[in-house]
Amino acid sequence: MNEYGFNTLAVHAGAQPDPATGARATPIYQTTAFAFENADHAAALFNLQVFGNIYSRIMNPTNAVLEERIAALENGRTGLAVASGHAAQLIAFHTLMSPGDNIVAARQLYGGSINQLTQGFAKFDWHTNFADARDPDTFKKAINERTKAVFIESIANPGGIITDIEAIAAIAHEAGVPLIVDNTLASPYLIQPIEWGADIVLHSGTKFLGGHGNSMCGLIVDSGKFDWGSGKYPTLSEPCPSYHGMRLWETFGDLAYATACRVLGLRDLGPALSPFNAFMIINGIETLPLRMQKHCDNALQIARWLKQNPNVAWVNYAGLEDNDCYNLHRTYCPKGAGAVFTFGVKGGFEAGVNIVNNVRIISHLANIGDTRSLIIHPASTTHRQLNDEDRAKAGAGNDVIRLSIGIENAEDIIKDLDQAMNAT
Repeated sequence: MNEYGFNTLAVHAGAQPDPATGARATPIYQTTAFAFENADHAAALFNLQVFGNIYSRIMNPTNAVLEERIAALENGRTGLAVASGHAAQLIAFHTLMSPGDNIVAARQLYGGSINQLTQGFAKFDWHTNFADARDPDTFKKAINERTKAVFIESIANPGGIITDIEAIAAIAHEAGVPLIVDNTLASPYLIQPIEWGADIVLHSGTKFLGGHGNSMCGLIVDSGKFDWGSGKYPTLSEPCPSYHGMRLWETFGDLAYATACRVLGLRDLGPALSPFNAFMIINGIETLPLRMQKHCDNALQIARWLKQNPNVAWVNYAGLEDNDCYNLHRTYCPKGAGAVFTFGVKGGFEAGVNIVNNVRIISHLANIGDTRSLIIHPASTTHRQLNDEDRAKAGAGNDVIRLSIGIENAEDIIKDLDQAMNAT
């Protein structure tokens, strides 16, 4: 189906009328398990000799439509849907890592991802070496013999940095490791990281893909292009005890990584996506192109207004011509620089808290990618677990306010920000 345009794929990829009923919308297959044809069929499914539905923790027909759709939109080989963006990161790295290994990650990441990398993953004896997303050479310096992956965000949350994916992909591949890109803020409408050298793409489908702030979801897309046969990734290249010594790379080729994520990671760790949530994300994706363009158009208008506002010290939005990432924006995402950006309010921490306490139509909450405009003061919320120095490095200093611009009338968003800044 990839010969069709993006808008068409957003509506149709992975979906057909239901063969049993003719239902045109993808049904919600709200079932835990699926009947086998006979004992031989069951054995073949459990041995991975055929693909099919066994149990909804591992595979479900509603989820399968979502998986095929995101793979088509990202120009990937195949996809896997899980319970949340954090679950997608866990499964993606679990397939690659062994105790004592490390990840080289951009320090400009969502605060929850930094916490997962430094705290949650440490319990598996996985470690993280941080690099600067603005300087690809720092990734080369951070990679060593125990590095199993390089991890970046295409557009960083909350700082809005647009990462030079192609340059960092070249560094990762020179070291023989895959580049994993969290594409949540851009969505495939703005950036398709696989086209720039990424090997694995992750999403919090909770955000722009679903688009309405009503369902949790994580997604993994495998490009199918990385050579897992080097011996560096024993889960994929060595005999698998769970499947009678099968070598997944030898057996499944360009499906090996995604298969391992499903039948080892998702099967054993268990962060399964509800079919109802998959249904909600599928329906959200159908309007992704329309929403993302409106998000971006609104964000640029509001960033320009903030730039001229006397209450504002600075605005960090890559769509502004004087922004350090403007040229990267024109290269990687010419349709728009995204909907999420930060600005610094004069008066620091207290002024930031005052603004979020006084907005009216803008919602103060810990999310992004909603049809509604959202606001948060990261230093007191999403990044509060970090110290002042680390918050500043992550683009979440004490004066920073993060906006996720919705699809309302831009003039109404501006009026709301203006009155909140001037409230006493």
